[in-house]
Amino acid sequence: MKNTLWLALLLAALLSACNRTPKPFDPASAAAAKAQLDVLRDSVDTRWTQMMASDDAKIVATAQMISELERNPSTDKQLLQQLSRANSRLQARRYQQLTMQSAQIDQYDMAQDSLLTSLRGILQAPGAAAPGTTVQNTFATIGEYDGLVVGYRVQYDRAAKQFNNYLQLHRNELQSLGGKYGQLTPLPLFELQE
Repeated sequence: MKNTLWLALLLAALLSACNRTPKPFDPASAAAAKAQLDVLRDSVDTRWTQMMASDDAKIVATAQMISELERNPSTDKQLLQQLSRANSRLQARRYQQLTMQSAQIDQYDMAQDSLLTSLRGILQAPGAAAPGTTVQNTFATIGEYDGLVVGYRVQYDRAAKQFNNYLQLHRNELQSLGGKYGQLTPLPLFELQE
């Protein structure tokens, strides 16, 4: 009988523990705002990383193409050296996520476009030897990367706008957390601001 009573009490305690509903998560709390903002920031960072990886791949492909062109005895070696140096400087000139401004983006785009225009001119120059398959394929690959730029920037801006809007709507909750959450500012966008 003692064992039965003891077993009944233990069973009642277990059932009581299993039937407890967890404390509801307050969606307006600072913890909820932090969790959602972290998700939005991860999305922004993923888009930025994809965009930078594509741009880096374009720079590497451009360097490979220049290297391939240098093997051709009829190409202007001095011009190719200048283009190689310009290509090497691109990453250092590239805009940064937290500080980018329209003028920086434009300067970077113009530097890269100028480089690609010069390479296209070498390939299409009258009397120039026909580019080999490797050069043609590499230039086509560079064109593919170049065609992705706008799409990557649109995707990034979309994610950054969600982050910025959420930051604005929940500024008070986030500031109550202190630390980096109290210091957050909106992210710059690629699209021109009105």
